[in-house]
Amino acid sequence: MALWRAYQRALTAHPWKVQVLTAGSLMGLGDVISQQLVERRGLRAHQAGRTLTMASLGCGFVDFPDALITNYYLWPAVQLANFYLVPLHYRLAVVQCVAVIWNSYLSWKAHRL
Repeated sequence: MALWRAYQRALTAHPWKVQVLTAGSLMGLGDVISQQLVERRGLRAHQAGRTLTMASLGCGFVDFPDALITNYYLWPAVQLANFYLVPLHYRLAVVQCVAVIWNSYLSWKAHRL
């Protein structure tokens, strides 16, 4: 809970910066999941550059001032719940948490040989 409270304080103090870092971190996490759980590369074969590329792409797809991620592929039910039930400043985190699975799939699909 202390980590969540620290996230909330940072989000209140620096909303745009925290949202960019959240989006990038979770996009990078999607790539790590893809490489380690789906592709089963192992740590020695992990492509760190690929993870950094995916994280950088995640950082670049934040739509400020609406504070929403611009990944329009997300499920309409998630977006509907997000718009009606989640306060504006938490929407990015909700969308990105749901998108981790999708990002893992996209990473796997994009880097499949």
